[in-house]
Amino acid sequence: MPNGLGSRDLGDLLERLKADSGRSYESIGRKTNLSKSTVHRYCTGAAVPREFGVLERIALACGAGRDDVVRLHRLWLRATASPQEVADQDAQHVARPEPIVAEHVPVWRARRTRALIAGVLALCLVLVSGSSGQPPADSGHAAPQWVSGPAWMLPAAAVPSTLFGVTINSSTGAMPAFRVGAVRFWDGGTRWSELERQRGEFDWTALDRLVSGAEGQGLPPLFVFGSTPKWASPGGPAGPYPDGTPAPPDDLANWDAFVRALVQRYRGRIESYELWVLGNDRRFYAGSVEKLVEMTRRASGVIRSVDPKATVVCPGMGQLWNHDGIAFFQRFAELGGYNYCDVAGVKLFQKSAADPPETMLELTTTIDKALHREGIQPRVWSTGTTYTISLQAPLDDTRARNYAVRYYLVGLYARKVNVERMYFYNWGGTKIPIVLQAVGGAPTNAALAVEQLERWLNHAQIRSCGHSTPANLPANVWECQFTVTESTRTYDATIRWTDTGAATTTAPPRTQAIRHLDGTTTSTQPGDPITITEEPVLIESGRP
Repeated sequence: MPNGLGSRDLGDLLERLKADSGRSYESIGRKTNLSKSTVHRYCTGAAVPREFGVLERIALACGAGRDDVVRLHRLWLRATASPQEVADQDAQHVARPEPIVAEHVPVWRARRTRALIAGVLALCLVLVSGSSGQPPADSGHAAPQWVSGPAWMLPAAAVPSTLFGVTINSSTGAMPAFRVGAVRFWDGGTRWSELERQRGEFDWTALDRLVSGAEGQGLPPLFVFGSTPKWASPGGPAGPYPDGTPAPPDDLANWDAFVRALVQRYRGRIESYELWVLGNDRRFYAGSVEKLVEMTRRASGVIRSVDPKATVVCPGMGQLWNHDGIAFFQRFAELGGYNYCDVAGVKLFQKSAADPPETMLELTTTIDKALHREGIQPRVWSTGTTYTISLQAPLDDTRARNYAVRYYLVGLYARKVNVERMYFYNWGGTKIPIVLQAVGGAPTNAALAVEQLERWLNHAQIRSCGHSTPANLPANVWECQFTVTESTRTYDATIRWTDTGAATTTAPPRTQAIRHLDGTTTSTQPGDPITITEEPVLIESGRP
């Protein structure tokens, strides 16, 4: 949090850089994937970000030079320091004044400053180098080892239709009117507190409709547990739902009984069970990690005894952009919670809905490292988003379409860390940044674009994914490569897109055509320049 001691000076420097650039708050926001109001708050000193990288992006968007970036970092360190740290620094300067460029800071901060400067210079060199695929020239600073090639390359594997999941946010039993591959039930009349309002008295009406609807479309359903009935935890705190509490049940025998009743009723009809909606969010689960592990162990035992073919998904873990959320997730793994499940449930989402979907890949790295520390590498399903998604501003039609498609492409890109399914939140609702289809309405352009992506990949096997200069691409370009086998032919395909802006790439050998999300096709020759934008395209190539 800003301490007020350096916020004003920090804001003054940002405001000067903005004024010198001639850019508006809105244009800077578009260039840095920030909102206009966020840029304004930083430039007025009303707020200070926790990460310096945000300010670095603003400065570079304004054309800041090396000295400005160094000064900006110094002011950010002062603005985020504790009052005692600031007082200590001031006392050191009084005792031994130094030139501004040699300001005394703790060793770790000095090292971080030098690393940030090196990073800024390296970024500029990458942007200049374009698609050369060569490492930046030696700038005299230590740099990470240069490794060229795709982010990953594995034996070709089919792209499963179940990658394209959605959470059904409706109790009507209606299903999407566009192609999807799997459905998840939450916020549609299926909470524990709705299904068992009194002990031992069950109302399966809404869930019956949903299961029948999924069966009619041939879609495997994922049931989600959550929201303890108040009778099962009378002293539990209030939560997001008036009929339930986020507290675990006082007597776990009641938990066992509900799980058993549910699975017995839908044996062979519900494919998989997520054992709590958001295990590491106090708004949805207010118990201990130890209690959640025990609930997972018991529920898993019941499910496997009643319906051995069902897939058990561990409690969904969100809040992974903050320390407490990660700590809970790590502790669940340390206590052996994942030993009782077939799949790890996580929530992949951007910090803001306006951020590029590719930023979710930072979370996949966090998740993979946490699981790797415990020596486990389970299958991973992304089963939701952040609680605050409904409070975020809607995206325009073009960005909504592109981001919806790239949400699933990010899932493909994360195959290397065992991500298998992406359940988009949600289908049926309209108070979210990207709407796929309102109940009773027609699919949006975003939904139709997702359907087009699924058609592209219906007979595809994915081979590799990569981006930026290591993959011999411009810095903002991403791609995944496939082999497509249809009834009469087999061909190679590459899907390319940018995380922001546009870039020019070269058509690969044997290129024949470019397919677009609107269903149109453009003829192209090998070696032709191809302009890549935030809208993914499929480049079709013949086989040698």
